[in-house]
Amino acid sequence: MKNISLRLKMFIFSFIIVIFSIATSGAIMIHNLAVALEKEFGARAIAIARTVSQLTDVQNNVGKPTGFDVIQPIAERIRLTTDVDYIVIIDMNRIRYSHPSEKRLGTVFEGGDEIEAFSQHEYISKAHGVLGYSIRAFVPIMDEDGTKQVGVITVGLLAPKWYDLVDEYQLDILMSLFWGLAIGLGGSVWVANHLKRQTLNLEPYEIARLVEERSGIIQAMDIGILATDEHANVTFINGLARQYTHFFGQQISRKALFQGTWLAEDMLQQHEAYRPLLMFDQMYLVRTFPIRIMERNAGYLIMLTDRKEANMLAEELTGIKILVDSLRAQQHEYMNRLHSIAGLIQLERDEDALSLIIDEITDEEEIIQSLHDKIQDYSIQGLLLGKFSRAKELGVELSIDDSSMLLDFISGFSSGDMVTIIGNLLDNAMEACFDRTHKDVHLTLIGDKQHLFIEVQDSGKGIAGSAQQIFDYGFSTKGKSGHGIGLALVKQIVESNNGIIQVESTVNVGTIITIEIGVTEEQ
Repeated sequence: MKNISLRLKMFIFSFIIVIFSIATSGAIMIHNLAVALEKEFGARAIAIARTVSQLTDVQNNVGKPTGFDVIQPIAERIRLTTDVDYIVIIDMNRIRYSHPSEKRLGTVFEGGDEIEAFSQHEYISKAHGVLGYSIRAFVPIMDEDGTKQVGVITVGLLAPKWYDLVDEYQLDILMSLFWGLAIGLGGSVWVANHLKRQTLNLEPYEIARLVEERSGIIQAMDIGILATDEHANVTFINGLARQYTHFFGQQISRKALFQGTWLAEDMLQQHEAYRPLLMFDQMYLVRTFPIRIMERNAGYLIMLTDRKEANMLAEELTGIKILVDSLRAQQHEYMNRLHSIAGLIQLERDEDALSLIIDEITDEEEIIQSLHDKIQDYSIQGLLLGKFSRAKELGVELSIDDSSMLLDFISGFSSGDMVTIIGNLLDNAMEACFDRTHKDVHLTLIGDKQHLFIEVQDSGKGIAGSAQQIFDYGFSTKGKSGHGIGLALVKQIVESNNGIIQVESTVNVGTIITIEIGVTEEQ
């Protein structure tokens, strides 16, 4: 049945129902017609029987030996005139004095339903007689004085069989059948087309697949999603929203779910809203969208985002976190230097303090001058200066290749993209050297408007397994929440600019990550 369209299914099912309804109605009509005819036949038969029972010749000759000669002609004449099937007159001994078949005159009547008639009762009976199933009336025959019953008269009409009625009324039945089928056919087509439009011309299996697919997508999203109807009842809630709201039941209203917050107000705004929400001692960012169907308000879509996760992602995307970490490391390094200088001064070792200041200034000036000569962008200069401070703090020997030169950004790149790439690569390289005896990180950075080449080499512990897995979103060897994002962003930026990333890693030897974007003159 899957290959049959919904429109055809509805047409077939509704048409079958119409045919069944017409057949049932026809049978009921035939039955009611038969019942009506029986009542009509009974009333007609009993009227004729009463008339015959009042005839003097009948009253005076019932029970007499020569009564057949008088009663039979009278009964037959009346039978033919009134178009009944038979008129049978019997005396008190059940002897027939009239009958359509003269052979039965003088024989005993054995119908079985005439007993009450001998007690001066008149009634209508249905029975199978000699001539078939009939409706017959029983009326007692009294003498002329009306004091003594002398016999019983039976007037019978053969009841028509159902097929006789069908044959007699076949034209009416056919017309009813025709119009019923025509109306049923038109109605079936209309119902099938209407339901097809209501389901957006989708088949049931397509609707089921679409619902399951959409539900799976929404459940897999990393934000909490709720939907309400126009009466503020929650009609859908995904797993993350259940976790945020601590609700794992089946049905609840928006007011009860967000009781005590602005989301529990009687009416949300008719346009999009973006506001913070404090719930269970946790701050969330909430966006609401009105749902409109056929220009009518059908409810609201509510999206919940953990503000901590949003802030963390924003920091990763913009490179702010990298810059802040670099500045923090630089500040920490300066504080260490100041503490050393202050200690030497307190010990009255002024020459040593002055020498330390000169050495630090000289080293710092050399690094700053080198970065100024090789790197044109101030953001990247500041980033690398901070990384030098961070490397000293970690005991890592950070060096920049003499051939490094960043004159400009390749088309499609921004300062933030460069900060994200270089910062994440250097951070991962320095952390890879954490437990190593020799902690060396070497950076090569060459770039202009047409080409970008970045290479970061470390003497760290290397990568066990597939080297490319370090770029998978969420992958981290640190086992801490919030990691596994930086290198994934690096890969995303590089691939969106049609660049390539190569990783060479040897366990307990080190790792080399090379990024290249653009076509070189040699290529």
